[in-house]
Amino acid sequence: MKQNEQDRFYFSLFFSYLYEMSLSIGIVGLPNVGKSTLFNALTKKGVPAENYPFCTIDPSVGIVPVPDERVAKLSEFSKSAKTIPAVVEFVDIAGLVKGASEGEGLGNKFLAHIRETDAIAEVVRIFKDDKIIHVDKEINPLRDIDVINLELVLADLETVTKRLASVEKDVKSNKKEAILEKGMLQKVKVLLDEGKLASGVILHDDEKPLLKQLNLLSVKPILYVLNSSEASDNDEEVLSKISGSYVKVDPIFENGLGDLIKKSYELLDLITYFTTGEDETRAWTIKRHSTAPVAGMAIHTDFRDKFIRAEVIEWQKLLEAGSYAKAREKGWVRTEGKGYVVKDGDVVEFKI
Repeated sequence: MKQNEQDRFYFSLFFSYLYEMSLSIGIVGLPNVGKSTLFNALTKKGVPAENYPFCTIDPSVGIVPVPDERVAKLSEFSKSAKTIPAVVEFVDIAGLVKGASEGEGLGNKFLAHIRETDAIAEVVRIFKDDKIIHVDKEINPLRDIDVINLELVLADLETVTKRLASVEKDVKSNKKEAILEKGMLQKVKVLLDEGKLASGVILHDDEKPLLKQLNLLSVKPILYVLNSSEASDNDEEVLSKISGSYVKVDPIFENGLGDLIKKSYELLDLITYFTTGEDETRAWTIKRHSTAPVAGMAIHTDFRDKFIRAEVIEWQKLLEAGSYAKAREKGWVRTEGKGYVVKDGDVVEFKI
């Protein structure tokens, strides 16, 4: 296999895993809030082609490296020929307008695109610029958040109401799972009726998988991205009133993009472990709380199916030791079995 073909092969394997891992962040917002400016600023920092060919999958999809000094330090330590970072996928979704849940603007298409993502970066305009007209003629970030979130809630309310009607037949037949699902749906509907995000619902463990199957919009994790492209006199007031995770950015001058990428990564509950050697140092993305065999799947399914053990050391300890040999002498390289939960920053070598 030629080098170019091999790169494409490994790239396709990586992205099969990436999609399975659910790494997609939808950039959402009202028109003229700076979504496309933000997306363009992010994708300018796209992964170099020599590391991941075809890093632009689609004009509205960008693969962005996660800033992480650890991978560079490990690469220098190992004198690696190649350094490959962890990545996050951002999707630029068309601007939402009030009434989207009823078909206004791109309506259902817009909501369907959000449904395909795994978390939401909600861009909120706090900058003032008379040349860029706000759809509501004035800058009011908290109102904009309410407008967007209400559209998510109304779309979910329709989904939940339809599902309640369809499950009723099985409830009357006294089917246990249908009765359980109805109870879950009623809890969610109470919140949605109050105009609240479904992410706030409190469920029993046996109800949570049923909620996940619905793929509701307002259950997805949300990161509020405050676009401060111009000086704003109400920043602190806005920050004090936002309920949830937020990050402040200036996409024109590319300030705050690193924080946005890292917070997006955390929003998806992801962590990074590393492999390092002369050929390459690579950051691998896994879900938090993954056991060693599951973490090994990021590299190849054989590391799950044929797993024997893993040799593990904290990245800082490896650098401190100066070499693997000295790290082993100090007893810092541990042998771990199938039950080991991989930690953020582990350097791992899998044995099969």
